[in-house]
Amino acid sequence: MTDEDERELQAELARLQQEHRDLDAAIDALHLSPAPDLLRLQRMKKRKLLLRDRIAFIEDQITPDIIA
Repeated sequence: MTDEDERELQAELARLQQEHRDLDAAIDALHLSPAPDLLRLQRMKKRKLLLRDRIAFIEDQITPDIIA
C-alpha cells in the first residue's frame, strides 16, 4: 500500500467515524423525543451498523497483519 493510499484510507476512516458519532447522537435524540419515528430510527441504526462494518474493514486495511 502506498502512502497516498493510506492517507486516503485515513481520511475516509475519519469521515466515517464522524458520521458514526453523528448518527449515534441523532439516534439518542430521537429516542428522547415524545413520539419517535420508529422507521427512521430503524434506518438510522441500520446505517450505523453499515458504517461500523466499513470502519472495521478500513482499520484492517491500514493495520498490517502480523504473522507470528
